[in-house]
Amino acid sequence: MTLYPAIDLKDGKAVRLTKGLMESAKIYSDEPWSLVKKFEEMGAQWVHLVDLNGAFAGEPKNLEQIIKIRENCNVKLELGGGIRDEVTIQKMLDIGIDRIILGSIAVKDPAFVKEMAAKYPIAVGIDAIDGYVAVEGWGEVSTMRATDLAKEFANAGVEAIICTDVGKDGTLSGVNVDFTLEIARASGVATIASGGVKDESDVMALIQTKEVEGVIIGKAYYEGNIDLEKLFAKLG
Repeated sequence: MTLYPAIDLKDGKAVRLTKGLMESAKIYSDEPWSLVKKFEEMGAQWVHLVDLNGAFAGEPKNLEQIIKIRENCNVKLELGGGIRDEVTIQKMLDIGIDRIILGSIAVKDPAFVKEMAAKYPIAVGIDAIDGYVAVEGWGEVSTMRATDLAKEFANAGVEAIICTDVGKDGTLSGVNVDFTLEIARASGVATIASGGVKDESDVMALIQTKEVEGVIIGKAYYEGNIDLEKLFAKLG
């Protein structure tokens, strides 16, 4: 089980949202790179970054902070938020991002995502509200079921699928294990759970399924519900 400490970038700061609402942003750090460094020192191998401004704008907006993180930290970085074309993918990889997360574009143009996955390290972000895919920074809900989108990327060469139950995200109400398993089984791709992780018991529940590759941990760490350093040590 890979733990992915998460940092959401908004206006150059590290924040967390509740249910994806921008107005709910709670600031946790004015220096996101220092948080990433802290995660690295705790034992993290990966850090999950989301450019929130970019997700809404359709193009990366927190580049200065992303570059600063890369220059100061040695962990692997996956990045999502507003990455919608090959030029932007190449630009982010050139900066030193290790894996690119494609979300809204995966719904609108799955063929493009498959083409990119054949060339670059790509993860697909599937964000769902009541089982249906949410796009454009979760501002819109499509008519596509999340499991159908997951099936679209079976054997497509993507490195991972990151599935988020938007209704739980940032709520500390418990991860949606069943939804995560549905996505993992529909796609056959390494699946990373996201949204609602409340404490260590959620991580253990996901480990026990033996079908989930990783879990994204955000607010549970920032609010003191999870001691990441101890958890990294425990999981080895």
